[in-house]
Amino acid sequence: MTSTVGRQAEARPWLALAVLALSGIALRIPILAVPPLLPLIHADLAMTEAQVGALVGIPLGLFALAAVPGSLLVSRLGARTTLIGGLTIAGLASAARGWAEGIAALYLATVVVGAGISVVQPALPRLVREWVPERVGLGSAVYTNGMLVGAVTPIALTFTVVMPLVGQSWRGDLVVWSALVLAMTAVLALALPALPHDERAERAPDRWWPDWLSPLTWMLGLTFGTNNSMYYSLNAVLPEYLNATGRGDLISPSLLAVNTAQLVSLVVLLWVADRLLHRAWPFVVFGLLTIAGMVAMIYLDGWPLIGASAVVGFAAAITFGITLALPPALSSFEDVHRTAAGTFTIAYGFSVAIPPLCGALWDWTGLPRLAFLPILGCALAMTVVGSILSNRHKPVRA
Repeated sequence: MTSTVGRQAEARPWLALAVLALSGIALRIPILAVPPLLPLIHADLAMTEAQVGALVGIPLGLFALAAVPGSLLVSRLGARTTLIGGLTIAGLASAARGWAEGIAALYLATVVVGAGISVVQPALPRLVREWVPERVGLGSAVYTNGMLVGAVTPIALTFTVVMPLVGQSWRGDLVVWSALVLAMTAVLALALPALPHDERAERAPDRWWPDWLSPLTWMLGLTFGTNNSMYYSLNAVLPEYLNATGRGDLISPSLLAVNTAQLVSLVVLLWVADRLLHRAWPFVVFGLLTIAGMVAMIYLDGWPLIGASAVVGFAAAITFGITLALPPALSSFEDVHRTAAGTFTIAYGFSVAIPPLCGALWDWTGLPRLAFLPILGCALAMTVVGSILSNRHKPVRA
């Protein structure tokens, strides 16, 4: 049955989708502004490969630790307040990284960035269910598209636009991207009052503690965790790998290929996301395609390597978009945020170890290619667990 808010939201569907898209963009810029700068940060602060991996892994750890507190905030303060508050904290802390004088200070600011973003993540599936309850796949695909736009934008514009404006300073670059996040957060704060509230939000706060005994929570967490680990680890390993193998000129085009191809796949999902939910074959087909593309990236060079990067980005984004749609699709309205919080806690608790593991394998063996081995393992696990999850679970109606 369609909820009251669902009928109200139909009057402003494009505004709801625009707010979801902008939220996704703001959610990813503070994290994905860093990978293009890794070689510069590495050299400036004299970091090891494992320390570089940890810099990427820190936000993932906070995503795990703060997901349940995020669920509590959604339950007590509402999804809207949590969204604006978390993005504001993330934007300010992201700017503070530009003034970090050492590794410890950079890590500390990154911890706060991760905390701000992590409390927002349970809010977005709740807002999808609140605003577009009959089109959960579409709503999830829209904010996932926004997340990928937020990933691609720094990669595409850091060295072509922003760095020349800030005197080739990685610190100034981070401040510029942070200012953009804060500006988008202000726009969101102005737009939210025009969107309807659900009547149920006016009653007693919903439950917020995840159901840790539910197989659904764990399968969602493992599926999202392995998929997410591939993405963040690849963004950490690929720039360092290309730099170490004398192909630093391929860093920007390869990262851009990964993330641009993800945008293409998410545009496809805008049309077919609702039809791909609860089916196993997308995980099998696109999971295996991700593995094949990853192997090709390790052994190819030049334009073929860039092409393989695009294949990985496209295939991994299909499963990423489907996975993000599953918590609101498989949960009742009152349980969406706590199911999402449990999913993110398990997912990021798993994936936080993968980027440092990739760097540690490289440091230990001296073989750059072995840094890709944990990423390949994640691709295989995601293919198996995701296909089982989609085949065994059915949607829950509000």
